Amino acid sequence: MRVSDKAHELTIGQLAERSGVAVSALRFYEAKGLISSRRTSGNQRRYSRDTLRRVAFIRVSQRVGIPLSAIQEALSNLPDGRTPTRRDWKRLSERWRAELDYRIEQLVRLRDTLTDCIGCGCLSLGACKLANPGDRLGREGAGPRNLMLERPRTAAARRGAAEAPDGEGSCCG
Repeated sequence: MRVSDKAHELTIGQLAERSGVAVSALRFYEAKGLISSRRTSGNQRRYSRDTLRRVAFIRVSQRVGIPLSAIQEALSNLPDGRTPTRRDWKRLSERWRAELDYRIEQLVRLRDTLTDCIGCGCLSLGACKLANPGDRLGREGAGPRNLMLERPRTAAARRGAAEAPDGEGSCCG
């Protein structure tokens, strides 16, 4: 590493201050392989400046509900030896487009029906506008059936749903 590169490195405190992320979270991210540092002769962490982008990516991804395992997988595809380009970031964001679209649809449905019904199908509310004779929603599965959009399910999940005894999964799950 050149002397000029070292001058542009950040300590863990500087990275925490610039990113708005606690030092403990940065240590956690590093332990999980989401970010990396080099160690000085005094065993202090030093981060390259592009780590700020990685931390921002992690935080934004977490905020929209992307699990750390998916974030880690995405970041593992970024180059270690250079700052990621716009093309690199675009490639990563395209991977999550379908999942984010699904989440957006879920949130819109929740927003639009929240004051009328929580979608559970239990009919315990006197003002419920649902017609759910014989708890048909309960036979469709657990949870708030009217609000849930179906995700593609694995063969094992389909078998498990088909094997559920009658009466299980009714009402709110």
